[in-house]
Amino acid sequence: MIKYSRQRECIKNFLVSRYDHPTAETIYQNIKKDFPNISLGTVYRNLTLLCSLGEIQKISAGTGPDRFDGNTSPHYHFICKCCGSVLDLNVAGLDHINILAEQNFHGKIEGHVAYFYGQCPCCSQSADL
Repeated sequence: MIKYSRQRECIKNFLVSRYDHPTAETIYQNIKKDFPNISLGTVYRNLTLLCSLGEIQKISAGTGPDRFDGNTSPHYHFICKCCGSVLDLNVAGLDHINILAEQNFHGKIEGHVAYFYGQCPCCSQSADL
């Protein structure tokens, strides 16, 4: 049993209320308002624990810092190559990827992660001007 932590609960509630997939640094700056003595290390440890418990998602885009998502339901993400923003994508019908992957694999596929890259609406619009 994991001991209850008000700081951890605050971090989780902060993430659930956001849709911009903040970095640990952004989370830290916001949580400091309620917990002025919290350290960045404590935020990272709690984020790691929340991820391992399946209560949040970590988005590792390969460039820039990891982002975090309070929405744990299966969904996809778009990562803007210009500004680095991470957006939720509503894409239906990709569940067949697991079936395709299992055709040439002798184990059991239980899920997948896929990121889509390009220009977000804001960057795409400013590029057209």
